[in-house]
Amino acid sequence: MKKDDCIFCKIAAGEIPSNTIYEDSEFRVILDLGPASTGHALILPKNHYDDVCTLDRDLAAKVLPLAARIGEAMKKSLGCTGFNLVQNNGRSAGQTVFHFHVHVIPRYEDGPDMVSWTPGKPTAEEMAQTAEKIRSALV
Repeated sequence: MKKDDCIFCKIAAGEIPSNTIYEDSEFRVILDLGPASTGHALILPKNHYDDVCTLDRDLAAKVLPLAARIGEAMKKSLGCTGFNLVQNNGRSAGQTVFHFHVHVIPRYEDGPDMVSWTPGKPTAEEMAQTAEKIRSALV
């Protein structure tokens, strides 16, 4: 299933040119046009899913092994010493294209700080309340 107005559907189908680094029957992996670092790639399913919540379970089981394979290839070929896997869901989480995708971002020694936050300091009571809210919403 494809969405006619989805740019990532068009890229994944090969309708829009990209720097493809991997392709199989279910995924196309391309270099990001606005990379966070040299080699930054996007894993795009060929079928359309808005986000991780709508992703097919069988396809979901294949995403992390593929991301690991891409990350290992980056370490061998680009000399990066690590990589981040980033997957945003929803506008407030930074998702700008509403087609599930995973960023594989090579990280280099002494490179910029990209994926970080200041750890919060919740009380034990706040932690317990938050955990209960999430547990009660699980379906």
